[in-house]
Amino acid sequence: MPALPSAAGPGLSALPRVLWRLARVLVHVAHGMAVMALRFPSLDAAGRQARIQWWSAGLLRAIGVGLRVQGTARPGATLLVANHVSWLDIAALHAAVPQARFVSKADVRRWPLLGWLVAGAGTLFIERDRKRDALRVVHAMAEALRDGQTVGVFPEGTTGPGPELLPFHANLLQAAIATATPVQPAVLRFADGRQRFSPAVEFVGETTLLQSLWRVAGAQGLVAHVQLLAPQATAHADRRALAEHLHQGMAEALAGGLENRP
Repeated sequence: MPALPSAAGPGLSALPRVLWRLARVLVHVAHGMAVMALRFPSLDAAGRQARIQWWSAGLLRAIGVGLRVQGTARPGATLLVANHVSWLDIAALHAAVPQARFVSKADVRRWPLLGWLVAGAGTLFIERDRKRDALRVVHAMAEALRDGQTVGVFPEGTTGPGPELLPFHANLLQAAIATATPVQPAVLRFADGRQRFSPAVEFVGETTLLQSLWRVAGAQGLVAHVQLLAPQATAHADRRALAEHLHQGMAEALAGGLENRP
């Protein structure tokens, strides 16, 4: 096992806080698994969404992350397009938009405990190393959108550093264009008491899930900001032009932030 404390992580003085928060996370995950196994099969869509929202907000609280939401989720069929910062992104978005089904890389399904919960919430998994798999996922997304569902995607394809967006991949946007479904951008930012973009949440490079858990649990004053922007029409759009337009608007919102302070 790698040494968890590092230059970017909490020191020994934070050890009691880290261990307490990680213990709370384990208990919360265990509770979520029990709910998924015992309660989910008998719940209707509204009941499942209420549980997803409660559990996602609870996970953030357990690990010491606050939540601030600006804007309103569009009801009905919607393609939710978000920037990708951390493994915390889906929890933050589900706390604000519990009806969303997300498209996630297949590796997440293999994460201990969390992967099973994510799959149970209706996640669509994509093998990013297989180009043909994108077509399968686009068809699955289009079917969900035609059924009036909300589907969430991270068009960057991987986690970025936070302040700046990575280039957007346009492939998955085709599902919204083919079904003339509006797209709603969602801008994520994780701040702490001193910085608008907290380095404790960075999940890039060779950072493992365990290392990220340690850093987040040791941080102080972390807040997840979710900004839901105005929905945009997609009928007859060119997917690459749409991706560029969304990228520009989200980058501007990210630069402005939700507030003028962390």
